[in-house]
Amino acid sequence: MRIGELAAACEVSRDTLRFYEQRGLIAARRNDNGYRDYPAETAQLVTYIRTAQRLGFSLGEIGSHIGELWQASDPDQAVTRLLQDKLALIEQRIEELQHLRGE
Repeated sequence: MRIGELAAACEVSRDTLRFYEQRGLIAARRNDNGYRDYPAETAQLVTYIRTAQRLGFSLGEIGSHIGELWQASDPDQAVTRLLQDKLALIEQRIEELQHLRGE
C-alpha cells in the first residue's frame, strides 16, 4: 500500500505517516523507485495510534507498547490492561490535583 492510499484509508496526512515512521511507530519497505510500500496491517496500526492519542497516550507511551500489543496472544486483553493502567494514573493525578486545590 502506497503512502497516499494509507493516508486516505486512515484519514491522516502523508506527513503524519512520515512522522510516525520517523518515530519508529510504523515501517515501510522501499520499492526500487524509492516509494514507500506499507503492509496492509499498517492501517490497523495507524488507527490504533490515533485512537490511543485521543485517549491521552503520548507517542512515547504508544511506541513503548506497540511491540507488546502486536505480539500479544490476546490483543484485546492487552489493550484493556493498558487502558486500565492509564485510567489508574489519571485518577491518581486527579486526586493529587484535588488535594493541591484544597491546600
